[in-house]
Amino acid sequence: MDTYVTRTGRPLFVDLDGTLIRGDLLWESLFHFARQQPLGFWRLFGWAFQGKAVLKDELAARTEIDAATLPYREEVVATLQAEREAGRPIILATASNERLAHAVSAHLGLFDEVMASDRTTNLSASRKLERIRARCDGEAFDYVGNSHDDVCLFEAAESATVVQPDRSARRWHGAATRPSRLITDTGSLARGMLKAMRPHQWTKNVLVFVPMALNHEFLDVPMALKALLAFICFSLAASSVYILNDLLDLAADRRHKTKRKRPFASGLVPIPVGLALAAGLFLSSFAIAAVLPWEFMATLAFYMVATTAYSFALKRMLLIDVLTLAGLYTTRIIAGAMAIDSNESFWLLAFSIFFFLSLALVKRFVEIMDFGGGANRSSTGRGYVDVDLDTVGQAGMASGFAAVMVLALYIDSAEVRELYSHPYLLWPLCPLVLYIIVRIWVLARRNHMHEDPVVFIMHDWRSQIMMVLGACMFLVAAYA
Repeated sequence: MDTYVTRTGRPLFVDLDGTLIRGDLLWESLFHFARQQPLGFWRLFGWAFQGKAVLKDELAARTEIDAATLPYREEVVATLQAEREAGRPIILATASNERLAHAVSAHLGLFDEVMASDRTTNLSASRKLERIRARCDGEAFDYVGNSHDDVCLFEAAESATVVQPDRSARRWHGAATRPSRLITDTGSLARGMLKAMRPHQWTKNVLVFVPMALNHEFLDVPMALKALLAFICFSLAASSVYILNDLLDLAADRRHKTKRKRPFASGLVPIPVGLALAAGLFLSSFAIAAVLPWEFMATLAFYMVATTAYSFALKRMLLIDVLTLAGLYTTRIIAGAMAIDSNESFWLLAFSIFFFLSLALVKRFVEIMDFGGGANRSSTGRGYVDVDLDTVGQAGMASGFAAVMVLALYIDSAEVRELYSHPYLLWPLCPLVLYIIVRIWVLARRNHMHEDPVVFIMHDWRSQIMMVLGACMFLVAAYA
């Protein structure tokens, strides 16, 4: 990486939010507070009514943001290191609260001074310029910033560095007559937004087609269209929840060896953009659901309430989290039945609960393994510690075997004898499901499971073969 160094003794003032880091500490503080104190979220309105400076101060006092895990811009940090080695005075000048600014300064060790907002002053735009001019006593200075609030500082500075600019800052840079430098990200915002939606997770929503398949209504076009619309609704709704979940999990994701590369944890997608995207997906989902039976919309609404509760609180509760996940998968099946106006089977729901509980426990098992021997509640962001590993594994295997037992009882039930011409042809389903469950647990214990178990099953060719064989057995048993 080439480092740009200015050969001058002029003081260099550096903005923090969006400039030194990819992100905004006010937004991050908001979501940290929402995660830690969801029932106290109403207090934000009172603080905001007193002014932005008070809001920032109250949030900074009540949240802990690890400065070591923030998504720093490597090129900016490298430039500051080179300037410091050249003996140039560097000052962190930010609208973020002073507590957070001093934490960043202490972590990086690059700044001679810190200027930041306090409880009475929100140090942005013209207020920041006044403070800098007072500090320089009329002498020239250079500035590094990124937004429309920084345009007045670009104008006053001897030279400016514009980092990943918004529209106003980019317009200023394009028309600037004084020395200026541009630093931009290489990542694509659109690609980051798509990644934040996690379209690969939409394969889970194939579960809404299960009731239609089990009713042998493959050629009913209106019913298939309703199931397709239900699939789209759940995909859009699920993506909105994934975004909210990622925003609430910023701190835990940044401590994780792979999740820290997610669009929000890495700072590729700004939090306000994520909120707008989540709102659009949510509204689109319910707009489409309006053309389906009201029972489906009610089920979708229940799903959204449950997933929101999961994101805010339930995911950090021991065992409640995995039971909730199993219930959410089963809710997809119920929603599929509601969309086509069909009655869901008790056997199907019982199998679903045990099967997906096993997969949810796989997910927690892998997370505990990833954090290693020192895993605790604060590091994992869950209700589990390292000594829970064996218990989680045993419970997961037992739940998987219970699912197969329910399947066996279903195959031997009166309902199956009424639906299928040759029900004995369904018995091989039991070893096929056993293969899928035991194999995924073997891979998890080998630490070879690095994605959501449900998504893994949908994309794993061996599991796909088992599912195709199972589908063929259903067809032969029904129509042979």
